[in-house]
Amino acid sequence: MFIASGKSPPCFKDFTLVMPAVAVGNVGQLAADLIVSTLNMSRVGYMHTDCLIPMAGNNPYATCKEDAEEELHTPAEVYAAPELKLAVLQIRAPIIQSKSKRFRQLILTWIKASGFFRTVVLSRSHAYQRDDQQLQGPPLRYLVTPSLLKVSADALKELGWREMERVAAYPGLIDANAEPCLCIPGGGITKGLFTDSCAEDLPLAVLLLFCSEGNNIPDAFTLVNHLNDWLHLLDTPVSDKPVQTRHPLLLCSFVVVLIVQDKDELAET
Repeated sequence: MFIASGKSPPCFKDFTLVMPAVAVGNVGQLAADLIVSTLNMSRVGYMHTDCLIPMAGNNPYATCKEDAEEELHTPAEVYAAPELKLAVLQIRAPIIQSKSKRFRQLILTWIKASGFFRTVVLSRSHAYQRDDQQLQGPPLRYLVTPSLLKVSADALKELGWREMERVAAYPGLIDANAEPCLCIPGGGITKGLFTDSCAEDLPLAVLLLFCSEGNNIPDAFTLVNHLNDWLHLLDTPVSDKPVQTRHPLLLCSFVVVLIVQDKDELAET
């Protein structure tokens, strides 16, 4: 459930929503942090749900101690830049595995109720699990639902991006009757969110990078610049120079306030 920060709820009609998929390497979350910080977006609310591991911390985008200690921040918060008709849902905690489907439905219900023009999910996939065709060309891939393709086909064609390839479910096994399927290893809820959006006819796109786990900050810059090529949020690309935040990129200040004893409940990342 979305809880507004102010007395009156914000209007997201015809906004673009950008959100990360909690995945290995945290590339989507790093990219979301970069967008919020670079555009100096304001927090307008948060998602109240028991589908995420409870966490709390100081303001990660504060540039001084007073700002950092002003208020408490939570695992899933919404930021907005009304002048750009842009909203960012930042997810800072793992999804509890047994509640993954319920969390996806919560997000999609909120998206429909809010009237977003389109949703863009930022994600990643394991570089080491690419097949031969995926080893060729740049590491960026995209997915788009039929409803969004109707209004974005020309723009996507002009960008020259490659759509995420469908691959064999069991590579190496020859089965003439087997159809290739969508596989996003290490992508968290990316596939489920995309599949659900197709079924519910929602305008949603996925931008993802093939990358390895480690220092994924450069991958976040790459992903944001590809997004900027499409949405034109900034006149110039963002660079990897130091960002003026108290805790640059992702929430170093966040602490777990509830420890889940059964690790099987945690979402696979």
